[in-house]
Amino acid sequence: MPGEQKLKLTSLSSCAGCAAKLNQAALGEVLKRLPAIADKNLLVGTSTSDDAAVYRLNKDVALVQTIDFFTPIVDDPFAFGQIAATNALSDVYAMGGRPLTALNVLAFPADVLSPDVIAAIVRGGASKVREAGAMIVGGHTIRSPEPIYGLSVTGLVHPKRIMSNAKARVGDLLVMTKPLGVGIVTTAIKRGLATPGLARKATLLMQRLNSVGAEVAEKGLVHSATDFTGFGLMGHLASMCRASGVSAVIDAKKVPAISPEVFDLIEQECIPGGSRDNRKIADAITDWGNTPEPRRTLLTDAQTSGGLLLCVSPKKLDRVMKLLKLHRTPVAAVVGEIVRRRNPLIRLQ
Repeated sequence: MPGEQKLKLTSLSSCAGCAAKLNQAALGEVLKRLPAIADKNLLVGTSTSDDAAVYRLNKDVALVQTIDFFTPIVDDPFAFGQIAATNALSDVYAMGGRPLTALNVLAFPADVLSPDVIAAIVRGGASKVREAGAMIVGGHTIRSPEPIYGLSVTGLVHPKRIMSNAKARVGDLLVMTKPLGVGIVTTAIKRGLATPGLARKATLLMQRLNSVGAEVAEKGLVHSATDFTGFGLMGHLASMCRASGVSAVIDAKKVPAISPEVFDLIEQECIPGGSRDNRKIADAITDWGNTPEPRRTLLTDAQTSGGLLLCVSPKKLDRVMKLLKLHRTPVAAVVGEIVRRRNPLIRLQ
């Protein structure tokens, strides 16, 4: 198609990646209007705002089911497909499962994007599904004014090894496996303000599978887990606290950023709309203490294909950290702990 080489995928989207999600408060209003499901085999449903649903087939096997899709967060179509697929697969890993099959979810402006570009997006997704040891078995496409891609993923987990976000225990340490700031960097990319090195670093981070989640679950090393994506670290931690009936204390200085450049970009107002929504919601449930304003923005930044937040007993911390090192996770940072329920829900120190 004439001129397509110069077309930027991100120019076709009004909001990018997981920042495109309906904000947490609005989603909560929708979910509470849905009828409750009473089925003893539905081990994880919508009531706890977890990463995926889990349905028990028998005493040894349960299905993990999730769906995730979004608009372009980078301009390279193959990389966009990889990131979208990695993000969708992450929900299975966050529950302690292993992906088995996936279905493509694809919407696109057929008069703007050529079959070559669309195929590159799907091939990118397929490459990450293969890396996860799963397979794409079909999918569905529609026409849309904005490009959208993602996956519906089915995985397997042992019913006794599920890492629900509702199992955090008082005294657990909170461990992160990826740094924050992807939403800020991708906004800077769209505005032409990110350095090539920072853009590449963010892209590689979003393409990295959270497969370590399955292993820590199978070894029984983690009580609870979630991946931090569109609602930011604070939003997903808040869901975990509510589901588990606990609170959390975070050491803001220990929360890793993708690069010091992120704080310069914050000063330049490279903040996604989704991150701004996250901040408003977090302010109502957080004692920020003396946390500097830029770091508050970092902690509420909407992540795309973010890392895992693991609740680990102090007795098992060494084993978890060794396993994370073995998997070469981007970071392995202890950033806080779970405490007894109190108000506000989360406290920063």
